[in-house]
Amino acid sequence: MSLPKILISLGLMLCLGLPSSSFARDYVIDTQGMHASIQFKIQHLGYSWLTGRFDDFDGKFSFDKKHPENARIEITVQTTSINSNHAERDKHLREANFLDVKTYPQASFVSTAFSEVDKDQFALEGLLTLHGVSKPITMQVKQVGAGRDPWGGYRRGFEGKLDIVLADYDMTYGLGFKSRKLELSIFLEGIRQKKK
Repeated sequence: MSLPKILISLGLMLCLGLPSSSFARDYVIDTQGMHASIQFKIQHLGYSWLTGRFDDFDGKFSFDKKHPENARIEITVQTTSINSNHAERDKHLREANFLDVKTYPQASFVSTAFSEVDKDQFALEGLLTLHGVSKPITMQVKQVGAGRDPWGGYRRGFEGKLDIVLADYDMTYGLGFKSRKLELSIFLEGIRQKKK
């Protein structure tokens, strides 16, 4: 075999033998169709739950079902869009004691690792930036499903939950002992993008 053919064969073997992020497909989170949401709940004085959501966010992710470790995700949230279904309370939540949206108009998450735990179960690691503080977090994530939609596209959905200790992000306004943690729930449906 000639040298050029040997080199080509070796190159093909390397390409086939090593995991590659080039097989990961890109998805845009479907916030326009209201098929994604970021919700939260926190105890109110230890007597009940206060619930809410963020209405304005966007993001994208990539996923390769054969090599899920190559997955990546980025999300940006407009903090002023907090909605607890009570206008006066939302105004308070936007002020300096809580989100301080004038100083920190955005919160964000950027992944650093993604690993399979079980079938359709994953551990998502990344950097969460909230209230001007960035900290590494790990979120347990479940793939809800994937497949064709009625409009000729392809979609993939995930859900995840995370407990956030507010003091870790310099939010220490006294809400009571049982209100130190906020439970965050994320539901994402992505539309697969065409290959360029």
